[in-house]
Amino acid sequence: MRIRKMRVIVIGARGQLGTELCAVYGDTGLVPVDIDTLDVRNDAAVANLIQSAKPDLVINTAAAHNVAECENDPATAFAVNAAGARNVAVACAAVSARLVYISTDYIFSGDRPGIPLIETDLPGPRSVYAASKLAGEHLVAAECPDHLIIRSAAMYGCAPCIAKGGRNFVSLMTHLAATQPEVRVVNDQITTPTCAKALAAQIKLASEKAPPGVYHATCHGECSWYECAREIFDVLGIKTPLLPVATEDVPSTVQRPRYSVLKNKRLEDLGLDIMPHWKDALHEYLHLSTLH
Repeated sequence: MRIRKMRVIVIGARGQLGTELCAVYGDTGLVPVDIDTLDVRNDAAVANLIQSAKPDLVINTAAAHNVAECENDPATAFAVNAAGARNVAVACAAVSARLVYISTDYIFSGDRPGIPLIETDLPGPRSVYAASKLAGEHLVAAECPDHLIIRSAAMYGCAPCIAKGGRNFVSLMTHLAATQPEVRVVNDQITTPTCAKALAAQIKLASEKAPPGVYHATCHGECSWYECAREIFDVLGIKTPLLPVATEDVPSTVQRPRYSVLKNKRLEDLGLDIMPHWKDALHEYLHLSTLH
């Protein structure tokens, strides 16, 4: 008798995280769905896709996550990150599929420096992007009983970051170092750079083993954006001057949390936390990047 393979839909399959998820689910009945072919704002299209595929698992990575654009266009941000997330959740519930929704550290205000945030800490979004993602969390939880909401942070990966002109933080730093006389990076916003490859492996394990609920999944440790850039420059031997600056010295229309370090408490409690330290993940990524 032929055994049916687990069927997995990855929405946002060509993104940084979606690309890595497609790799880790390559031995399943994978249905990669790109945002160019499925607009999560279209509830009928979402329902038709999920009803016809009848997946066991849906991972929704689709998001409006250019924070500046979200600030200028809140209607689109909420249409994608909240209403779109609800459309996917409703469709998953209709076929009893497990849903993984990717959320963000930005839902927190960042006004409690030095104390990593756990899943039960109260959110305090400070931007349209953050508020829309938090709304998405609530709608997913309300509409799909079998859900995992996975919050991560400061993600980078091998695939281009479509919402940010194809560059993630690492590639932006190397680009600036090659084209500018000096590079200035904020030293008072603290987070945890997280590699998409490591996050994809963590999501796969959590989707197989974890009960429904909210989870934090980032690499371990913490650093400022300047410290992350310093590590990149040191590993790659970049000699361009790198200067720390304050947030106030970098004009922006978006309020970002000053301290948004997440603790993977629920995964740790379940014995499911497999995330590496941010430096180890970054070194592996830089090594692989230099080989291509």
